[in-house]
Amino acid sequence: MLGNFSYCNPTKLYFGKKSLNYLNDELSKYGKNVVLIYGGGSIKKNGIYDAVTALLKENNKNVAEISGVMPNPTVAKLHEGIQIARAHKADLLLAVGGGSVCDYAKAVSVSVHCEEEPWEKYFVRFEEPSCEIIPVGCVLTMVGTGSEMNAGSVITNTETHQKIAHVFADEKIMPRFTILNPEYTFTLPKYQMVSGIYDIFNHICEQYFSDEDDNTSDYISEGLMRSVIHSSRIAVQNPLDYEARSNLMWTATWALNTLIDKGKHTDWMVHMLGQAVGGYTDATHGMTLSAVSLPYYRHILPYAIPKFKRFAVNVWNINAEGKAAEQVAQEGLSAMEDWMREIGVVLHLTELGVTEDMLEGIADVTLILKGGYHVPNRAEIIEILRESL
Repeated sequence: MLGNFSYCNPTKLYFGKKSLNYLNDELSKYGKNVVLIYGGGSIKKNGIYDAVTALLKENNKNVAEISGVMPNPTVAKLHEGIQIARAHKADLLLAVGGGSVCDYAKAVSVSVHCEEEPWEKYFVRFEEPSCEIIPVGCVLTMVGTGSEMNAGSVITNTETHQKIAHVFADEKIMPRFTILNPEYTFTLPKYQMVSGIYDIFNHICEQYFSDEDDNTSDYISEGLMRSVIHSSRIAVQNPLDYEARSNLMWTATWALNTLIDKGKHTDWMVHMLGQAVGGYTDATHGMTLSAVSLPYYRHILPYAIPKFKRFAVNVWNINAEGKAAEQVAQEGLSAMEDWMREIGVVLHLTELGVTEDMLEGIADVTLILKGGYHVPNRAEIIEILRESL
């Protein structure tokens, strides 16, 4: 294990078919004023809204609502939420939805008592909050982002075509609690389900493809990836398979709750590329990642052949006997591509509306990070994007 690190994750998880019952225990810990945050209204169709609001009423909470949080929450929507939470004197922000709703709630939580412009402070200058933070709780209805157990928030600026993530340093910004009922994910359209599945897988890859030491985090990552692959194949054939969907939900949480990045550098360039694409197209997050992943990994493979060989053998069961290391590494990525086709994720940016004339602009808003095996320059970014078309 490399370096020195500290680890703290204060989010309390309640998992299973009856997990919403524990919301009663949590609500008693907070003040009277609750802001309920949700997306486009699906929770009103599937009964989750009624169940949550009934518990809020039983606990005598004074409730305001922020509805219509979009899959890629915008700066304008953030300002709307800040005003609602301020006017309500919120004691708790309760996010009911997928990762975008959880992300959004965290952005509101650090902004309500801050007088500065939140986009500039948190997503341009990447500063930490110096004001009071409103606690966040989550009831998860879509898996993939891991936002239910981390301090990350992603906001999109539609004027500048920037989609930027800020992983805050203070664990107080992590949700204080999260309700995880796998049955709440059953009504998701297949496209959203497989998008979330690939998001889980790529979160693990971003932390796995860095460093060469014998790292415990990598062994955990390989197990998590194998679990995603196995459960995804079952879920795609039968979306109502509780065991598969519950394993995906649990894996998604552990893929990005900061455990598997300990003792490691991390890459995150696939996310930088995908988020830049999302800023231009408003495409579904997981699909922007799947479209750029293989060209990116094939681009950096020559700089990390031993790790990609390990990935091929330990995750994809590639037989390495009598083969050159690079051949084994390439076969691993081919196996990954076969799986991606099998579950039905997007493999080309053109499917998301990207055209050749957008590539320069997308490259301009792609943040270049230095944690991976190779730091790409702007020309390489454009080359990878072109290969992703």
